[in-house]
Amino acid sequence: MSPTENKVPSAAELRMMQLQKEMEEMDRQQKLRAVEETKRSSFAEDFLRHHVSDDERAMIIRLVMNAVKDGKFEALIYTFPSELTTDGGRAINNNRADWPETLQGKALELYRRYVENAKPQGYKLRAMIVNFPGGVPGDVGFYLNWAPDEVA
Repeated sequence: MSPTENKVPSAAELRMMQLQKEMEEMDRQQKLRAVEETKRSSFAEDFLRHHVSDDERAMIIRLVMNAVKDGKFEALIYTFPSELTTDGGRAINNNRADWPETLQGKALELYRRYVENAKPQGYKLRAMIVNFPGGVPGDVGFYLNWAPDEVA
């Protein structure tokens, strides 16, 4: 071994190595945030400007049928960021009767289809906030329910 291979780095060199490592991690995190932001932006664009696709409708049917196979009477059929409601999910979070008025895009389309087609067949739909990142409403979940009405 040469004398330079056995050299113990100075404290300043170790701090510099640690700083470099932290800067690389910050850069990696920034790139991940940029990718996530692009995904969110694309999702929001699609959510607000396009209709519910045949694939999305087929997925909802599969979710319901899987729940039935599992002996359940309810299925989480759709989720979307609460920021895509007109009030950031507050009406849904507070279970206000006017929560459907805050919907837009595909969520509004799904709700209207529910009212026109599923509700007359005895289905119920409820919306609720399914997570709270940083303590604020995160995603909204639409739950479709086909349980029998409770006997009073």
